Amino acid sequence: MLSQMLYISTAVGPITTAVTGTILRSAQLHNPANGITGVLCQGQGVYLQVLEGERSQVEALYARILTDKRHQDVALRQHENIRARRYGRWAMAHIDMANQAFPAGVEAAGARQGVFDAYTVAVEQVLAKMDELIASGKVMNAPVV
Repeated sequence: MLSQMLYISTAVGPITTAVTGTILRSAQLHNPANGITGVLCQGQGVYLQVLEGERSQVEALYARILTDKRHQDVALRQHENIRARRYGRWAMAHIDMANQAFPAGVEAAGARQGVFDAYTVAVEQVLAKMDELIASGKVMNAPVV
């Protein structure tokens, strides 16, 4: 059964190109063999990631992610069964959210001093923003599977 998981975490230290590159290379190397696809968003001091695949594979990957010392305060925002993948084109796409503007309603619902707070914004709004960024060409470093 296919599942989709969305989690957010806070970076330990600055989110650099080198750190993000290491995460992406690992995901793009290992995810295809495990049938996992998804998107990694980073910026504003947080990682936001959607993982899709067979439930057991997604849960096994999430268990490994929980032990990663590059982040803390990991919060599972959603884990549900799905009929089809939303982000099935990529082993792991990348979106830099550092300077992205969010709709007024989203900012009002989940902002701390004007900063987007994916810990509190409704999951549907987070996914909608990710879809908008993908549609506008903000995906970087994402080989198609």
